[in-house]
Amino acid sequence: MSIDLAASRVQRIRYEIKRRVLQVVRVESVSPHFKSVTFAGDALSDFISASFDDHVKFILSEEGAEEEMRRDYTPRYYNAAACELTLEFALHGDGPAADWAAQAEAGQRATIAGPRGSFIIPMDYDWHLLVGDETAVPAIARRLEELPATAHAIVVLQLADVSDRRKFQSAAKLDLHWVSNSAELMKIIRALKLPDGEGYAWCAGEASEMAALRRLLVEEKGHSRHAIRAAAYWKRGTVGHHENLEE
Repeated sequence: MSIDLAASRVQRIRYEIKRRVLQVVRVESVSPHFKSVTFAGDALSDFISASFDDHVKFILSEEGAEEEMRRDYTPRYYNAAACELTLEFALHGDGPAADWAAQAEAGQRATIAGPRGSFIIPMDYDWHLLVGDETAVPAIARRLEELPATAHAIVVLQLADVSDRRKFQSAAKLDLHWVSNSAELMKIIRALKLPDGEGYAWCAGEASEMAALRRLLVEEKGHSRHAIRAAAYWKRGTVGHHENLEE
């Protein structure tokens, strides 16, 4: 069971929101249903992304539409020297952002805005629990790459298509569990014995499922409510949903 410490262990930083028009310089296939798109431009010279769960608004203007289409994406990589930013797109479904990514090629332009801030979770916890569905894969992959060799990461990821299950790069001690659906995810978390010491749980995915997971960890397993971040990256029946779930 984790030790209940003050919430001040986590640092919140706010940034001025800026729109940036960028050009695609590389497009790579990560797996059958994930595509990596790298953007470049001088507008990225002052870009900041201090946390693995930051998000930028990816903005598209569709012909004939009264409003712009905006979707949240994790800054997967940022190369300050080259002024390059990489986003990773899940290609499941037929939404406008996924459709755009499916046909993206070098030379195309797109607009991003943000991030508006960072929620910086220290890396020196005794253990890190990272849980999510396909929408959380880019953030979890980034976090694993950033964790030091002294870290212990427990990862539970829900991906229905086995072909999308990738090998992660990480110096940390990694316990990785793949599941196919939300029922399996809840089952493995319910059976999981949380390690001793101070740990932090980060979870992201569908709104109702992440709310249930938060209740399971805090109310049933006794994990500190000050050491968990549960985010709704999407919500069934709702377009463009993103929120952080509190008590």
